[in-house]
Amino acid sequence: MRLNTLKPAPGAHKPKRRVGRGWGSGIGKNGGHGNKGQKSRGRGKVAIGFEGGQMPLHRRLPKSGFVSWRKQYSEEIRLSQLDKLSVAEVSLEGLKDLGVIGHKIQFVKVIATGAINKPIVLKGIRATAGAKALIEAAGGQVLA
Repeated sequence: MRLNTLKPAPGAHKPKRRVGRGWGSGIGKNGGHGNKGQKSRGRGKVAIGFEGGQMPLHRRLPKSGFVSWRKQYSEEIRLSQLDKLSVAEVSLEGLKDLGVIGHKIQFVKVIATGAINKPIVLKGIRATAGAKALIEAAGGQVLA
């Protein structure tokens, strides 16, 4: 096998379909678009959701729910993750530097999953009531 003898597998490349090149081609005259009308013309597309002027379904149904913008900037950290860290004082910037959270995260909350065996001081990080109790039981403190 040599580079100059390489070619695609049989049937991998079909010739380009040349429309509008006479009746003998089978796709002559109107080029596969049928006769007249919006869809036969250039860029003849109907907008997604358009129902011919009737009020579209997505506007007939009521709006529901709410998604907070804070969700994309928030993250939860487990106590077991904090226990693995080699620092005694944890802050938002410290967690970013250690690579525990992403750089666009602005809100962090510690949740009571797992156990913590060493004293840790949380600065500027919120914690659930259960997590706060476990941190204080291990000799640490939460400074909000």
